[in-house]
Amino acid sequence: MSTLTIAAAQTISIAGDLSANITRHGRFIEIAAQQGVELLVFPELSLTGYEGEVAAALAIDPQDAVLQPLRDLARALGITAVVGMPIRLEDGASVLIGAVVLGADGSLGVYSKQHLHSGEELVFAPGVGGSTLNIGGEVIALAVCADFSHASHAAAAADQGAGLYAAGVLISEKGYAADTAILQGYARQHSMAVLMANHGGLTGGWQSAGRSGIWSEDGSLVVAAPGAGDLLVIAERHEGGWQGRVVPVVQA
Repeated sequence: MSTLTIAAAQTISIAGDLSANITRHGRFIEIAAQQGVELLVFPELSLTGYEGEVAAALAIDPQDAVLQPLRDLARALGITAVVGMPIRLEDGASVLIGAVVLGADGSLGVYSKQHLHSGEELVFAPGVGGSTLNIGGEVIALAVCADFSHASHAAAAADQGAGLYAAGVLISEKGYAADTAILQGYARQHSMAVLMANHGGLTGGWQSAGRSGIWSEDGSLVVAAPGAGDLLVIAERHEGGWQGRVVPVVQA
């Protein structure tokens, strides 16, 4: 079993302020790199907030230069970051809920949310998913929020050999117990670790529960944030198993 350090970036997004959120994401990436994190996953639509039509109006081509500062930072620090952003894959195309992969090697990957939550179809179109990631020999499958409510999605990840299922989400306190039970169940059923990166505060009229978490391959909780706020939820895997910690992120 290889060593691996992963983290959920539990962020508080500034509604519709892409520039401010890019700066905030950069701070998370810097602190995560200082903690030895290899893979950092942000919540759903983290760069705009979960803001419906406001977010959709900010949709970009994933190759857009606006993301270049984060791409450069990830490469310089040797960390792969998965950021949440509304995207268009070609001019005039529908807006998708994207998870854009900023590779430690400078590469760019795209995952688009396949299963929409009720009401999202008014603004967004269903996506097509994306390729698995490979970090240090570990196969990682991505998900965005409602994707994980479909058991077939996690099963497909396991069929692709994923050892880690990583989801950027927006989960309120009301849905937290049921949703985390599903994620924990996937870890146990498919013998793959599960990471859940939740928003750290109010977004799009929803009060997020925070409490981002990481479960081991047997379904045991490794670490979870105690509540809301800007936090890094970090898990390290060594020969003896997983160890976790929570690190506050103070914006400069």
